[in-house]
Amino acid sequence: MVCPQTAQRFSHLLLNKDHFLPMLQQQLENLTENDVPMKAFRVNALVLLSICMPIFVCALGHQYVDMLQSCLVDHGVNNFSLYPSSENDGAVYFSLLDFSIQNLRFSDPMTPKPVAIIVPESREQLMDSVVCCRRGAWEIRVRCGGHSYEGSSYVSGDGSPFVVIDMMSLSRVSVDMDLEVAWVEGGATLGQTYYAISEASHVHGFSAGSCPTVGIGGHIAGGGFGFMSRKYGLAADNVVDALLVDADGRLLNRAEMGGGVLGHPWRPGSKRDILKLVDLWQHVAPELDDEFYLSAFVGAGLPGTTTIGISATFKGFYLGRKTEAVSILNQVFPELGILEDDCKEMSWIESILYFGDLKDGSSVSSLNDRYLQHKNYFKAKSDYVQNPISRTGLKSAIKLLEKQPKGYVILDPYGGEMTRISSESIAFPHRQGNLFSIQYRVEWEEEDNFKSRDYIEWIRGFYDAMAPHVSSGPRAAYVNYMDLDLGVMELLNMSSAAGCGDAVEMARTWGEKYFLKNYDRLVRAKTIIDPSNVFRHQQGIPPMSSHCVIAQS
Repeated sequence: MVCPQTAQRFSHLLLNKDHFLPMLQQQLENLTENDVPMKAFRVNALVLLSICMPIFVCALGHQYVDMLQSCLVDHGVNNFSLYPSSENDGAVYFSLLDFSIQNLRFSDPMTPKPVAIIVPESREQLMDSVVCCRRGAWEIRVRCGGHSYEGSSYVSGDGSPFVVIDMMSLSRVSVDMDLEVAWVEGGATLGQTYYAISEASHVHGFSAGSCPTVGIGGHIAGGGFGFMSRKYGLAADNVVDALLVDADGRLLNRAEMGGGVLGHPWRPGSKRDILKLVDLWQHVAPELDDEFYLSAFVGAGLPGTTTIGISATFKGFYLGRKTEAVSILNQVFPELGILEDDCKEMSWIESILYFGDLKDGSSVSSLNDRYLQHKNYFKAKSDYVQNPISRTGLKSAIKLLEKQPKGYVILDPYGGEMTRISSESIAFPHRQGNLFSIQYRVEWEEEDNFKSRDYIEWIRGFYDAMAPHVSSGPRAAYVNYMDLDLGVMELLNMSSAAGCGDAVEMARTWGEKYFLKNYDRLVRAKTIIDPSNVFRHQQGIPPMSSHCVIAQS
């Protein structure tokens, strides 16, 4: 259990969003592209959806590659690498490509590679990069941190030639303590953002995820759940403005876009004990005070040992003193047996190191390291639970987990501030009525990659077995845990005259799972901002346009 008591001293500063809305035009003009002004504990996802999860498509010849290169050089964009003409020329290219591939399933030599990787270093270079790509009608993937579970920021689903615009050099974070906001470029990681805030203030923080190498742009685009979300909402709930480069290379601010558009130590126990604790957890965790976050990790294998068996690990966070946390938990969840020695009292930024699973002895400056994350192969899926899972259902789930030592689930509690924010406030809709979310994961290393099909089939079977116990009509999912099993579409002919309604209805298959009733609102926003569907991927939001000819895959 982590208790960063300093965070509660400034929490009252972070809830009045309207106080931060009037941003000076001079500040906007001085900021680089895709800067996101954030107040500790607030951010907005919709406006970033097109910049960090975009993709365009076109199959063209060598003359178009030369045209792209000439256009970039003519516009002063020199930090790029073309697909190598021979194995001897590939060092720089593959170094750039592989650097931010976080899921090694997509590093396979057979995975289609981009014809070019562009790393813009300024707002102007980003705008020019988009323009040059559009002149050649290339597909575009924009990569912020490379953490898309299905590689959507650096993979082409149908094998069409594409370009990756990597945002890693657009990673500046500027904190204004007078306004209590931060402007963050879309290529900054969560770790870089957290570090900059901690350097500017010892009593401010930001409500977002725990993995320090996740890109801020993509994280916000999907909502951005974290261990302070029960108190302050999602990362996207705390964005007060944003700058976006659109499909025509124009820089737009929010107004121009139309607006709106605790680590519990392992103790021995039986499967029956684990079943009992997880059952109690699902009744207790969503009802705890807003200052609490108590997650559960359930999987085969015991933490920190080579012993095989099923285990449940509970991690907690409390905005207050550890004596208060222990007292409250022992009243509402005495079965957990929390002692004061199980809790560590620390600052908010130190808690980021803890939840980010950094090595013991890591310093806060480690959060700036984009190499920090261990990379492996994985497949993930997600669910939302609206009614407690029965004992029988939990028992069946534990049996399935026992069969796959490389699989596990993470249960994140909702409730608190999440229930008080309207489902229509931003694109992320999963608010009132949800007790907790489930992330299903199976991970493996390179030496086991020959069994990848078995691992993926196992997690699909597990997901299917959980259907009676989770949300339905539709079965909801978290877009930041992207899952192509929910359905994909391929863009076949950009110039054909197929009706846009077909595209919109096909995308509804997964769009409503991710965004529920907000899906239609996103379609309208997409139609206004990107009517030609320049920024797209296999699970993108299509516009109401005659330019979408798709086939359900």
